[in-house]
Amino acid sequence: MRTTYRVLAWILALEVVVQAAAIAWALFGLTTWIMSGGVLDAAAIESEGTQFDGVVGFMVHGMNGTMIVPAIALLLLIVSFFAKLPRGVAYAGALFLMVVAQVALGIFAHSLPSLGILHGALALAILVTAVLSARLTATPRAAVREPVAMA
Repeated sequence: MRTTYRVLAWILALEVVVQAAAIAWALFGLTTWIMSGGVLDAAAIESEGTQFDGVVGFMVHGMNGTMIVPAIALLLLIVSFFAKLPRGVAYAGALFLMVVAQVALGIFAHSLPSLGILHGALALAILVTAVLSARLTATPRAAVREPVAMA
């Protein structure tokens, strides 16, 4: 279970990188398209013909962030109860709560864009916490001491 915990924590960290890459691809593609004369408005969004390099990045970011990342965080939390790592459950629980907050921020930021600042900052916190969680498995288990014979 310790290995499963470590792998899930590293996958969660990797998913944060995937999320950052996907949204960067989407935004740079959108910016390039607008600078080339493309117009983004409600009609363009509703039109199926509106395509620009990176539009898939928005889809990857949205689907990955609302389905894959929460599923991994939930699996990590479940596995943490069986991995018997010191602070493993606490880290996994914190990660799960951060991911839930991250999804909520991502949804509500469409109505209140300034929440995007928290969304980006929380992503970094999730990355760091996931890496620290994965590194919990690097610490050796508590050494079993044998009784010392008294002379």
